Amino acid sequence: MKIKNRQQFLVALTIGVAALYLGVNFVYTPLSDWWSSRSAQIRDLREKVSDGNQLIKREAGIRSHWSEMQANALPSNTSLAEQQVLKSFDSWQRDSGAEITGIMPQWKNDSTNYMTLSCRVELGGDLGTLSRFLYEIENSPTALRLDSVELGAHDVTGQQMTLGLEINGLALLPSSKP
Repeated sequence: MKIKNRQQFLVALTIGVAALYLGVNFVYTPLSDWWSSRSAQIRDLREKVSDGNQLIKREAGIRSHWSEMQANALPSNTSLAEQQVLKSFDSWQRDSGAEITGIMPQWKNDSTNYMTLSCRVELGGDLGTLSRFLYEIENSPTALRLDSVELGAHDVTGQQMTLGLEINGLALLPSSKP
């Protein structure tokens, strides 16, 4: 090969490599990244549309459940709510035969839409009465949630037991919308 042809070949090869380098780094890679991000965005949007369609299909059930929750929520008046919960505890105590040894209610105002009544309840009785008390709580329509249960034996044989409960009640506050 002649020197002039070799120089032209090397110059052309260098220009070709530089063009390929620029094409890969400044055209192909950004377009590939953009395409991947668009694909991920489209996938996320499709998932959101699918979730939205599922919510639309379940609308009646969700609305009826929400209406039930609103109807069974504690009153927004704290003294009325505490009175309602204490009456419920008294009723469950009579129905189950358990003996309540202590109740410590405490209000928490976590949001502008609701308040929670957190109660620590201590009970005594045998296993049957304590399990009946728990059954009564769980089957109550009142908006109460059982957060923790601590069970301990009060005697050596395990006939007398103590039960510590953390119960939270929901009180929905009236909305400020007209």
